[in-house]
Amino acid sequence: MEIAARIRSFEISPARFVQVAWTNAFLLWLIVGTGAAVRLTDSGLGCSHWPGCERGAPLPEKNVHAFVEFGNRLVGGVVITVALLTWLAARKTPGLPAWTRRLALAVLLGALAQAPLGYLAVASDLRWPVVMSHLLLSIALLAGAVVIGVEALGLRDGHSPPIVPLELRRLALLFTASGFALVISGTFATAAGPHSGGGEHIDRFGSLQPTVYVHGVFVGFFLVSFLLSTGYLAAYRDRSPRLFRLALVTLGLLIVQMGVGELQWRTKLPWEIVLLHVTLAAAVWACTVALAMLFYRPPRSLLPGIT
Repeated sequence: MEIAARIRSFEISPARFVQVAWTNAFLLWLIVGTGAAVRLTDSGLGCSHWPGCERGAPLPEKNVHAFVEFGNRLVGGVVITVALLTWLAARKTPGLPAWTRRLALAVLLGALAQAPLGYLAVASDLRWPVVMSHLLLSIALLAGAVVIGVEALGLRDGHSPPIVPLELRRLALLFTASGFALVISGTFATAAGPHSGGGEHIDRFGSLQPTVYVHGVFVGFFLVSFLLSTGYLAAYRDRSPRLFRLALVTLGLLIVQMGVGELQWRTKLPWEIVLLHVTLAAAVWACTVALAMLFYRPPRSLLPGIT
């Protein structure tokens, strides 16, 4: 009874929860890269069984594709473990809004759902809709983890009223939606390209060139809406220099990603450059979600003069 009472009374400090929440977000960003590496190196069928690598041989043999695929599964196990810890920590962090705890549970359930999706990807011989769903779920979970991380900062530092006007907050919804549409169009472009799965026999989505052009249109939508937001923050950067710096970092990552995208297209899509492009896309997406969340629920540490 005494042990049960201690467990019930155990609490996590807001500062500690910030560390847990952002570790969760980092790992969910990392697994986007490791999952992309599986796809881009044609390692999706490096292990033909689940959860072990081969039937009767749970660990991979001396094969690069098997090690890449199995390594991604190990990272997935770590992601699930940390997502579980984040949910448990959210339940034990006083003052955290109930919606944050529910979101932490949703992220955990989504991370668990990646396991059967991985099995379906292998069982379906890497059909592009299944592989694409696998990636998009990772992107959605990353967004949820970032939202939890920003809310954790607000709990630790105290919340401030919104720093930016309502019009800019609405614009944040637009550039976030445009960013997600950009990610979706990018996954369609990958599904149509040479790195859509495990080799030449894998079924691909449509034709590459028109898909890339559609992707470019979404790049334009996102860039315009984000530049408008950054322009406002630049004009009124005295209200929150840190918010402006985050927007500049996000814009810088976006410009680098666009440059990498152009380079990969002109060099016939080498997998190493495509991997860098995907990893940067996940980083831009995480920063975009963080910026939009900070427009609505900024911590007091964003105010000028607050350390």
